[in-house]
Amino acid sequence: MAGEPVREFFSMGDVCGLTDLKPHVLRYWESQFRFLHPAKNRSGNRVYQRREIELIMLVRQLLYTEKYTIDGARQKIDEFKKNGELRSAARAALDMQTIESMETQLKAIVSVLDGEEEAE
Repeated sequence: MAGEPVREFFSMGDVCGLTDLKPHVLRYWESQFRFLHPAKNRSGNRVYQRREIELIMLVRQLLYTEKYTIDGARQKIDEFKKNGELRSAARAALDMQTIESMETQLKAIVSVLDGEEEAE
């Protein structure tokens, strides 16, 4: 039995939902990181590929979790590229975000089960 097809392209709204970032943040990062340059569809809307989402998650981790500056994050990413580790670092950042998201959801479920919050 065939599974659902893997999505190759994502809208800015999709990316904002997946990464928990605002559109203006993504647009700013595009101006600061050369490798973040999504294509545009016929309507002129940004269209992100899966690998770009992985890179966005890497930038997010470097800036928000590891507290790098924009310049520091750029240097760290250049270092990953030079060492051939960019793809694995980006995937690890995406995995980390998935784990953090699951932890948040599980905590919310536990608090509902403990009667601390009303279920929505």
